[in-house]
Amino acid sequence: MTDTLMVGVSGVRGIVGKDLTPDVVTRWARAFGTWVRDNGKRETGNGNGSAVVVGRDARASGPAFAAAVTTGLTSVGCDVIDIGLVPTPTVQLAVEHHHAGGGIAITASHNPIEWNALKFIGSDGIFLDGPDGKRVQALVGEDGGGRGRTGKVESDAGAIERHLDAVLRLPGLDVERIRTRRFSVALDAVRGAGGPVMRDLLERLECRVTGINLETDGRFPRAPEPVPENLGDLAALVRRSGADVGIAVDPDVDRLAIVDETGAPIGEDYTLAFAVRSVLEKGERGTGKGATVVCNLSTSLVVEDAARECGAEVVRTPVGEVHVARAILRLGAAIGGEGNGGVMYPALHAGRDAPVAAALLLALLARDGKRVSELVSAAPRYVIVKAKAERGSRNAEQGLEMASVYAALRKRFPDASVDTQDGLRLAWRDRWLHVRPSNTEPIIRLIAEAPSAAAAWDLVHEGRRLAEPR
Repeated sequence: MTDTLMVGVSGVRGIVGKDLTPDVVTRWARAFGTWVRDNGKRETGNGNGSAVVVGRDARASGPAFAAAVTTGLTSVGCDVIDIGLVPTPTVQLAVEHHHAGGGIAITASHNPIEWNALKFIGSDGIFLDGPDGKRVQALVGEDGGGRGRTGKVESDAGAIERHLDAVLRLPGLDVERIRTRRFSVALDAVRGAGGPVMRDLLERLECRVTGINLETDGRFPRAPEPVPENLGDLAALVRRSGADVGIAVDPDVDRLAIVDETGAPIGEDYTLAFAVRSVLEKGERGTGKGATVVCNLSTSLVVEDAARECGAEVVRTPVGEVHVARAILRLGAAIGGEGNGGVMYPALHAGRDAPVAAALLLALLARDGKRVSELVSAAPRYVIVKAKAERGSRNAEQGLEMASVYAALRKRFPDASVDTQDGLRLAWRDRWLHVRPSNTEPIIRLIAEAPSAAAAWDLVHEGRRLAEPR
């Protein structure tokens, strides 16, 4: 294993040709296939449920890695359902549709162009976590083959069409009202998997689409993460075309960012906030009263404000999509997601889904009759800042070290509400500070949000003062 091969419970990623090679990919696919095969035997008693759905994004290494994945899976007796070049949420939905034993999405999501990854999906359409992911890791390098038949391969060309059909049938989505508005939409798909999919969805909603970077060749023309500093060309397109809204997706189409009608990127947290408002109507007869919204600890207060206005309760989880997904299902939440533009609407599935986010955004604009900038200005605004603090040596006393940091912070801020699920989060009604140790570096991460940058930095500076070793 090299320094840049990053292994997690839900998959593995690395730099193509350096540490992520076809041989490495085959070994990991074989391990996942062994887990799927053994899991299917435990669940059914007869080895059924050993099919694996395989899909990829537009990266140039995708076809070779798809072939390597197929080799690994079939060698341990798993059948492969190849759905081709598709969004990651399409892979998740196809796993559910086929009642498959699992799925592999070949994508490095928003990572730079030289990266790729395998993301492992369980039979429930949710990324692996906990013991299952660790079991796959343990199987890497073991000989899982030579135990019976070689799996077969079939293609499924209808996965994207089923996905979009399901989006258009979402509960509460007034498709005709959206079509009546004839929205003008500027679209940037960063030459990933999303160009044709998002254009098709928008045109089926009778939007007038002006696009850039809609090709699916994986040649990202800019940094692929849909954060404001990377959306200058989309902002210019919005202004030039007079679009009602601009939307950008990441290479595997599970995150969506918004540019308002003036060409101003508004930040990814608003994607989930708008989706919450779209799903949960306000007022005594609204669907939001008594509902639950799930997001992670680092998600902006704009989401909490939206939920509160609709009468809903917010439940926060540790950072990570799988934590949000599990909580959504456990709590029967109406909607959830992450502040990076990932909307998870369990009426379809508990996974981040940019087509869902786009449909809910247009539904909100059609229902409220307001422009994006007006929706933003009608709610409080916040500023998020991030920083690092030095940390003592990585040794057996780390837990004691962090415990003392947390104790000092709680003593310094006795009036804050406390959440200890993932480090320490101290919160007030209009601001918060989240402090947690890095999993990859000997540092402490600090993130704060407040109504102004100065107020957020005040929290971070105080947190750093108490956290750094003296």
